Amino acid sequence: MPNFGDHQFEIYLDGLSGTMPKMPMTYAELEERGSRALDPWLLSYVAGGAGDERTQDLNVSVFDDWGLIPRMLVDGDRRDLSIELCGLSLPTPLLMAPVGVIGLCAQDGHGDLAVARAAARTGVPMIASTLTADPMEQVAAEFGDTPGFFQLYTPNDRELAESLVTRAEQAGFQGIVVTLDTWVPGWRPRDLGRSNLPMLRGLCLENYFSDPVFRSRLAKPPAEDLQAAASAWAMTFGNPRLTWDDLAWFRSLTDLPLILKGIMHPEDARRAIDGGADAIYCSNHGGRQANGGLAALDMLAEVVEAADETPVIFDSGVRSGDHIVKALALGARAVAVGRPYVYGLALGGEDGIVHVLRALLAEADLLMAVDGYPKIADLGTAALRRRR
Repeated sequence: MPNFGDHQFEIYLDGLSGTMPKMPMTYAELEERGSRALDPWLLSYVAGGAGDERTQDLNVSVFDDWGLIPRMLVDGDRRDLSIELCGLSLPTPLLMAPVGVIGLCAQDGHGDLAVARAAARTGVPMIASTLTADPMEQVAAEFGDTPGFFQLYTPNDRELAESLVTRAEQAGFQGIVVTLDTWVPGWRPRDLGRSNLPMLRGLCLENYFSDPVFRSRLAKPPAEDLQAAASAWAMTFGNPRLTWDDLAWFRSLTDLPLILKGIMHPEDARRAIDGGADAIYCSNHGGRQANGGLAALDMLAEVVEAADETPVIFDSGVRSGDHIVKALALGARAVAVGRPYVYGLALGGEDGIVHVLRALLAEADLLMAVDGYPKIADLGTAALRRRR
């Protein structure tokens, strides 16, 4: 089986016949070109963070505080980036984080399906958002042999929550990711400056509009009164009254692995595991929900230690292969990426996502090879040093 880093030789060999890469090879160029490919109102939602976006920016810059220590004369000819996660054997530690407006970022308005197809082509699982432009059943049908996860924004209507989870099970998703930090939208000046929340316009609500429980709450079908349906969504989205006492209810909804997203405190990790969580998702929502906090990476090692044998998924600020490797060294079992694949989709559709994922995996694989860590198990905090 080839190493992921061998992808670079494909690029170099293509160059011998005059074929140059159509997609950017650096995140800076990917972001710049991808931003221009998105409508300004959509870009504000994709790229914007909470407050003055200091926490969002810190999520990225904090990776530079860590340096990987190279080790020499290590046999790195064959690398192994495979992992076990919630009973699944995955070829890589990379996941695609849920992005609520990904459907709108494709030229045809079906970005969720494009992401699912890219997952099938690369073996990188998609965590599909509750907020999609296509129903979850159609998204899951595109996964092929690659497992997928369903991310739940828990509504204040328990019957609706149960319906969404049941549908995800029946569609073939392999785990439920419950997002804990978005029961109300954070203060996002970019979106506020445009008075823009896409869902209030009826966008990316197909999982609701196709749900029998949600539809039973409407006087008319969404196709006949879109604004009324969007308003009904706004009234049911989020549940501020959820507490740790409700974890037993979450656990009772499904036999699928239950993953709690938004955990940043070690005590919360312990309480989640005691309550039946199968995995912890360390994330601050990319800095989109709350400003003025720590970078998610700053808390990763403590969350991993508290989780003990329970796997920890990480996201927030991941932009490159070295970010992936550093998160793995700090104990993450899997690392999810968000904005890079969004910009890949905006620029090149399904092929653009595949390009981004292959480039990230190639960079991570080559970094591990050159620095003498051919297996994820070879990494650890001893492989890192603080730069400042």
